[in-house]
Parts: sequence; C-alpha cells; structure tokens
Amino acid sequence: MNSVHIPNDLKELLQESHVQFQLSVPQLVEKVLERNEGSLTSTGAVCVSTGKYTGRSPQDKFIVMEESTKNKIAWGPTNQPITREAFTGLYQKVVEYLRQQKEMFVFKGFAGADPKSRLPIQVINEYAWHNLFAQQLFIRPTEEELFTHDAGFTIISAPNFKADPVLDGTKSETFIIISFEQRIVLIGGTEYAGEMKKSIFSVMNYLLPENNIFSMHCSANVGIEGDVALFFGLSGTGKTTLSADPNRRLIGDDEHGWSSNGVFNIEGGCYAKCINLSRDKEPQIYDAIRFGTVLENVVLNIDSRTPDYNDGSLTENTRAAYPIEAIDNIIKPSIAGHPNTIVFLTADAFGVLPPIAKLTKEQAMYHFLSGYTSKLAGTERGITSPEATFSTCFGAPFLPLPATRYAEMLGDKILEHDANVFLVNTGWTGGGYGIGNRMKLSYTRAMVQAAIEGELNQIETVKDKIFGLNIPIHIAGVPDEVLQPSQTWADAQDYEEKAKALAAKFRENFKKFQDVSADIEHKGGPII
Repeated sequence: MNSVHIPNDLKELLQESHVQFQLSVPQLVEKVLERNEGSLTSTGAVCVSTGKYTGRSPQDKFIVMEESTKNKIAWGPTNQPITREAFTGLYQKVVEYLRQQKEMFVFKGFAGADPKSRLPIQVINEYAWHNLFAQQLFIRPTEEELFTHDAGFTIISAPNFKADPVLDGTKSETFIIISFEQRIVLIGGTEYAGEMKKSIFSVMNYLLPENNIFSMHCSANVGIEGDVALFFGLSGTGKTTLSADPNRRLIGDDEHGWSSNGVFNIEGGCYAKCINLSRDKEPQIYDAIRFGTVLENVVLNIDSRTPDYNDGSLTENTRAAYPIEAIDNIIKPSIAGHPNTIVFLTADAFGVLPPIAKLTKEQAMYHFLSGYTSKLAGTERGITSPEATFSTCFGAPFLPLPATRYAEMLGDKILEHDANVFLVNTGWTGGGYGIGNRMKLSYTRAMVQAAIEGELNQIETVKDKIFGLNIPIHIAGVPDEVLQPSQTWADAQDYEEKAKALAAKFRENFKKFQDVSADIEHKGGPII
C-alpha cells in the first residue's frame, strides 16, 4: 500500500533530540525498567499495569468525518464521527505535549505479511513499554526494509495526555481517533496498549476491502498438506486456544486478510488472554511468555516475581503480547493458501446450540452477520444470568464499512474455494450456565480435528428442529448424546423453551440488517 505525505509538524517532532528510534527489544526492556514503567518477571517478561483502563474504550473511539470517506463509513455508535477541526486541535496539542517529554519512542514496521498488500506503519509512543508492545505485535522490518521504509499510517500514543471533552469534542479524557485522509491514529488518555493493535486492524478493515481483499477477525493455521483452517470467534470462545495446535502450524491468532493468493496474517505477534493460563492446557502460549514478552495486568509474587495467572484481581482481561516467533510451530512468513475449513466459535451459555454443526452458505452468512456468543455477568454484582451478545462479523468494533460488505465477501470466498463452514459451541451442555457444564475441551478438539480433516464433509447429520442446523450423529472421541443438545438436558421441555428464546433473540438482532438478501435470513436463520 502506498505511503503518504507526513505533516511537517510531525516530521519536526521526529527530528527532536529526545526521540529514540527503533530500539531493540533488550534496549526497550532496559528503558522500561529504568523508567519504572514495569517489572521483570521470573521468566524475563516485562509486567506492566494499564491503570484504570484494563480494556478497550469503544465509547471513546472516533473516525474523522472527511470528504473522501464520509459516504463509505457505516456511521453509528461503533464508528462515531468527529469533526476535522476537533481532530486537528487535539493532534496539535498531542504533538506539542510529546515535544516536551524527556524521551519518546518510535517503531517502524508493517501491518500485513503479504508484501503485495502490506501497510508500512510507524508508531510514536510516550511509553517505552508501549513501543515494546508495538514491536512485538506488528511485523518487524529487515534492515533493508527499514532503510526504504516510508510510513503509510502513523500511530501517535500519549497515554498521559488527557482531553477536555468540552473543548476537544470528545466524550471523556480518553480518545482513539482515526483520520483516513491524514493517515493518523491519535490515542490519548488510556494506557491500554490494545488500542494501538485494534486501531490498525480497523484501518486494515477499511483499506483491504477497497483492494478486494477480505479482512477477517480470526485465527488461522495450516496442516502438513497445506490445508488452511480459519477460526472466527469473540473473546472467550477459544479462538487462540484452538488455533494453537501442535499438529498444525500457526499462521496467526487474531487478524487476517484473504486475497486472491490466499490467507495472510496482518500482525507479527500474538496478544493472548492469560487468565487461568497453565502449561497443561495451553503449552504453546505458556512457553511463549519469556524475555521480551509484555504481560498486562498480571499479578506477580512480590518475592519470586512469578506470575499468578489465576489472579484476576486487576482484571479478567490479563494479556500477553509476544512475537509470533515465540511459538515453535509457525509458518514463516505468515502466508498460506485458500482455506479449506472455516470454524465459527460461540460460547453459548444457554446450553442450547449444538457442539458442532455443518453450515450451508446461507447459514454461514447468517451466523457471520450475527456473530453470536454469550456474555457471562458473574463478575457484575447482582447479575446471575448470561446475556446474549451479537457482534457483527465476530468483530463489530473494528469494522468501518457496512457489515454486509464483509458478509458478501465471505459468501463469495466460500463459493469460489468450496470451503466447508462449521458452527462450534464451546459453551455449555446439559443446561445453561449454573446448571449444565462447560463443553470439555477434549471434545471440542476432537470435533474441530474431524472438521478440519474432512471427516464431517459427507457424514450423516440430523436437522435441528429449532435452528435448522445440520448436526453430525457421530464423531470419534465424542459421546453421541453430547452432539444432540436436547439429549443432554434433564428436562426436554425446558430445553425447548430456552432454545426458542435464543432463536427469538437471533431473529430480533437480525432485523437491523435491512439490505441483506431474503435468502440469507430465510435459509440461514432459525426455522421456529
């Protein structure tokens, strides 16, 4: 992707004597410790706290309303508009603020592993640990690539700069603003490093489809014979866990593009949740947390500096950011062919969706647009029941274009490459949350393995009478009754009532898609 003109005041800022360019990982670790930004763990990782913001701030994310993009963006609560004047005013204040700091850190790299469509980026940080995070999550250039690097997009992150909502046109002290014309992401008022990663993903979700490349919020891996599998799913559904398969090479764990040449990773690293992490359950992720890794909001033992991954006292959203090379079983560069298998992951806390079902093209587009999972409210006082959550295309907060644009690209790709699509429920069975049990990971792995290896392509199925899903009647390693959710409930009538209630939520949510083909709704959605 082409580079753009860098504003003069930004060029001047980058020429200041306090700017630290392209520091190595050891140099950045030293800076983090020297500046008291974090602590060194027993494994050599850097452990930091992100303060009061331990996750993204979607209400504080904006896109500048500009002439060239105003008729393309799907404006609304997710893509909130902000004026050019407000952006320019904040941008100038942040640049001046960074000019006055003792140190500033700059990383140059790329988004997109495919050289034909990658975006050269530069990341300007107030914090050394944020710059280390950027180096681990984005694609690192070779010396030759660095010599010819010309940024096509710039992230400017100043966590300690707070906006004034009255003067600056924001909703709070925090702001994450994308200007597609200026090719700048402006971040302030939050220390949560994930804002940088997801902002560039939002940028790519705008730029890639403009070049007829399907951008996807999914993980991906490839088998020995070159067969590619994609895993879509919201947080907590098992996307990272299931794609980290010792028998398959990892392409990437979160963000990908699908071009006419195949699939490529948008990132150069992984951003894994690590609450309750153990070597037994997730050995690849556990062992990747070593020197250079950034641990966010993980509690350390005061004396031994050993991470306590079971401690969620700061947040359940504890994270580890490490380069993809920290995983042993990867494909490098992170590029592979066209997907054979697509898996949609959902954690249904109502316990009514089947553990696996084979989808038609219309069902695939319906469930892709729905992006369903359950949000457990156990951490919120007074709320004891799960809530249905629908995140369009399994990534609504990061999609600047209309949802149907992405769904149509998915449908075209499925047809063009004859990909098999499955819906996999990693949530509850035998009853809802608090009554049933979480689906055994060993069962889910067996089902996913059977899907990827083609064992379910011609297998006998039975149609679910409520959701219309085609459910396999037998999969090796999984009890037959587990495959049929109605058979795992003690009360069949109770199951049917809960299933119909969830089906109604699907239908109600789908009403927002006014411009979708009737076939998708009628052939893809619930039948009762």
